[in-house]
Amino acid sequence: MENLIFSINATAPVFFLMVLGYVLKKVGWISDGFASEMNKFVFRLPLPMMVFKQLATTDIAAAWDGKFVFFCFGATLISIALVSLISVPAVSDPAKRGEFIQASYRSSAALLGIAYITNIYGDAGMTPLMILGAVPLYNIMAVVVLTVSAARESGSSGIDPALIRKTLVGIIKNPIIIGIAAGFAWSLLKIPMPQILEKTFSNISSLASPLGLMAMGASVDPRKAGGELRPAVLAAFIKLILLCAIFLPAAAALGFRREKLVAIMIMLGSATTVSSFVMARNMGHEGTLTSTTVVITTVMASFTLTFWIWLTRSLGLI
Repeated sequence: MENLIFSINATAPVFFLMVLGYVLKKVGWISDGFASEMNKFVFRLPLPMMVFKQLATTDIAAAWDGKFVFFCFGATLISIALVSLISVPAVSDPAKRGEFIQASYRSSAALLGIAYITNIYGDAGMTPLMILGAVPLYNIMAVVVLTVSAARESGSSGIDPALIRKTLVGIIKNPIIIGIAAGFAWSLLKIPMPQILEKTFSNISSLASPLGLMAMGASVDPRKAGGELRPAVLAAFIKLILLCAIFLPAAAALGFRREKLVAIMIMLGSATTVSSFVMARNMGHEGTLTSTTVVITTVMASFTLTFWIWLTRSLGLI
């Protein structure tokens, strides 16, 4: 019972903030435009500032864990390969396999990773290193799989090099990646953090989780969950259960514990990010399968993550 209460305390506040965002959208306090702008604001300032402050005030040389970063990268890459294999028999229309693959592996790793780990341990912990290992690969492979499947639908072949270059530039300009790079540099150069600056960063950073989670909740539209239900349910099962079932035991066997294991858990088993729908639409896909998966995983993730946290807590791993 103690472990169950711990798990609920870890996940319920995150879920309730998303529900609050959804409710505020329904009563008209948050519009679609405001939710979109709030989401952009969180990813442009509070989240990057949070990871920057976390890294800048940490001894990176002592805290760096190459094995952890490599595991996050490797688990993500293997997950994408596995989902790609599953997509062949699972999705009969080759043009929709790109959506299925992206929706099955691409997590809300940055926002939810920071939200959950901060809620459990009080700070972002190893989340920046997890983001470094997984998020750039998320974006690159999303472009690849969506481009390939869109090309099959249109009858063209190959991947547009200009689109790949644009994606790479986008990764380099990603505010969270910039925050990580700046935090690394600040720490390695051993630049002192003045108290007035640290408090300012802390105040802005504290906006990241509540605003980001409310924006995520406000962005979910259950009416979009009507189509492509069967492949979306399978994608949600892969996203929330299968990948965790495969890689969490491997992570535990390699010795990852506490915030490292929770970061891996969020990377593998959190809800499909809302930006997946935006990318699918912008790259010529209908987006119905993606939006349906986003709705299902957003609703169910709090329950499945509560289970994974309860299980790992009961086993003494976190």
